[in-house]
Amino acid sequence: MKTPNRKFSFKLIVAALCISVLVGCQNSSYKEDFAMEPVDVTESYQAVEENTDDKKTLDTPIDLKIIKSASARYKVKNVKLATAKVKAMAQQYNGYISDLRFENNLYEKQNRFTIKIPNAHFDALLDSIASVALFTEFENITTQDVTEEYLDIETRLATKLEVKKRYEEILRKNAKTVEDILATEEKLRRLQEEIEAAQGRLKYLGNKVSYSTVQIDLFESVEYKEEPESYTKTFFDKAGNGFSFGWELIETIILGLIHIWPVVLVIILLVLFLRSKLKKK
Repeated sequence: MKTPNRKFSFKLIVAALCISVLVGCQNSSYKEDFAMEPVDVTESYQAVEENTDDKKTLDTPIDLKIIKSASARYKVKNVKLATAKVKAMAQQYNGYISDLRFENNLYEKQNRFTIKIPNAHFDALLDSIASVALFTEFENITTQDVTEEYLDIETRLATKLEVKKRYEEILRKNAKTVEDILATEEKLRRLQEEIEAAQGRLKYLGNKVSYSTVQIDLFESVEYKEEPESYTKTFFDKAGNGFSFGWELIETIILGLIHIWPVVLVIILLVLFLRSKLKKK
């Protein structure tokens, strides 16, 4: 009885070993198959990056409407020469002087003027003017982004023009009675006023964007001199005043005679008549 039990136990052990070996082989083959599946992470990541860049490019506005303006004050050696140089610079950059005012007091000479310059040459002009100055007292630059307002007005204007076309079609085809015609014309008139106002605003914004405003103050320090309390005229000044007064007196007499020419004519005729009477006597 002992021999068969041993043989049976030995067979069970061998069978268990075989089963464990088969299971191990199956697990190893499953892991190898799983590891063999490649995933190209680099290409998909680059694709995501490219899509992100395209989105950023699309979201970035291209045609910005920005109004630029600046005010600056510079000390120069000679106000007249510096002003001439700045005018030449403005003309070089297709700009022009829109306002100019010269002041002269006991302490300094100052020339204040406003330059209208194309927006593209705004920074270049400021750099050129600063190179002429001996000292920069201040420079203030301001910008105003009107892109949103500009686009909004353009959109509203396009809508109003489309509505105007529809009303014109109604006026041509559907309006038959006098009341319909008058009502349609009244709506067209209001639309036309709104369209002209929008077009004027767009033109104004376009001009402000196209041409920037630069206000420049050039000043030159002078030696302080006390202002005299009284002035003494020279002989030549008095002689000039005498000639001027004499000429003004002659002009006054001649103009006075022209104004009273009928009286002068009557006096002349009366004198001639009396002289003829006296000669006869």
